[in-house]
Amino acid sequence: MPDPILSRRTILKLSAGALVGSVAMPAIVRAAPKEIVIGGPAGAAKYFNADVFPLIQKMLDVSILYEGTNSLTNLQKMQADKASPKMSVVIMDDPVMLPAAAEGLITPMSVSGVPNLGKLVPDTIHRDGLWANYQKPWAGIAYSTKRMPTPPADWTALWDPKYAQKVIVPSLQNTEGFWTLLAAAHLETGKPYKEAQYDIDAAFRKLKSLKPNLLNVYTNAPQAINLLEQGEAWMIGGQFSAYTLIRKADGSPVDLSVPKDGGFAMPSGIAKVKGAPAGDVADAVINAFLSPEVQSVLATKAFVAPTNATVAAPAGFPGAASLFAPDWAFVAKERAGWVDRWIKEMS
Repeated sequence: MPDPILSRRTILKLSAGALVGSVAMPAIVRAAPKEIVIGGPAGAAKYFNADVFPLIQKMLDVSILYEGTNSLTNLQKMQADKASPKMSVVIMDDPVMLPAAAEGLITPMSVSGVPNLGKLVPDTIHRDGLWANYQKPWAGIAYSTKRMPTPPADWTALWDPKYAQKVIVPSLQNTEGFWTLLAAAHLETGKPYKEAQYDIDAAFRKLKSLKPNLLNVYTNAPQAINLLEQGEAWMIGGQFSAYTLIRKADGSPVDLSVPKDGGFAMPSGIAKVKGAPAGDVADAVINAFLSPEVQSVLATKAFVAPTNATVAAPAGFPGAASLFAPDWAFVAKERAGWVDRWIKEMS
């Protein structure tokens, strides 16, 4: 049933541009075009390539090679390349930043090198600057408006027999795969998310009963969302606002529902790789990601909450009361075992 989807390498050459004041960088960074490899989520490639990287083109004289995959794969690349890193900047979810920090794969950032760190809202800089949150997307149930004129009301919709072979869920190799696991624990135990998140045996029991409804399990978001756009899939469980609502804004027949039993909050982090081959450029790129200019684009295009305090959240962003943020330290500690169990029990 799982359909392995190969991660793509999206390469965007950026060169020459005017310097934007709020992200002014030392002259040495702008002396000649430089190349930097950034590892990040495949699901963000579309709006990064279309909206974010062209803006950074105007700020910095740099050539960006973007490797879009899932966070665990980026972590594995960093582990394999620890002696001689290829990536200089990584964009990963917080639960994957935790092991990256523990293994010494990322290096602290400071306001002297990344001035916009000083403009972030509270609780967005972690482990003394090892990583910072550049955006805060939310997650719910993505659905085809062509197939479902009425949005799914709650998480039980994924299990409704009338949606046999019409549902896609992310693999647990993807951070967003945890949302379906958490929803399953909540439904199986009847407990609120805060308590249910620790009952993983119950979660897997419930997940097994989802198999008849599964069209596919993905490790790469873009192909899954393509199936949703085409109407072949009717719902994607545990999907990010940044992946879905940007397609809706482009006119695709998709939308994202906050289930009545709650959606989820997911901070996304950015960090500098330890031993980064493009160190100064890495600081400049991270500073650009945290700038009001890029943060405004992210808020508008990807429907995420910005982390720069000078930028407002997009209209209609779900209230904090409707979004649950899990125990990420617990997730990071247990995730490898969950992935192995997922492969054994859900394939």
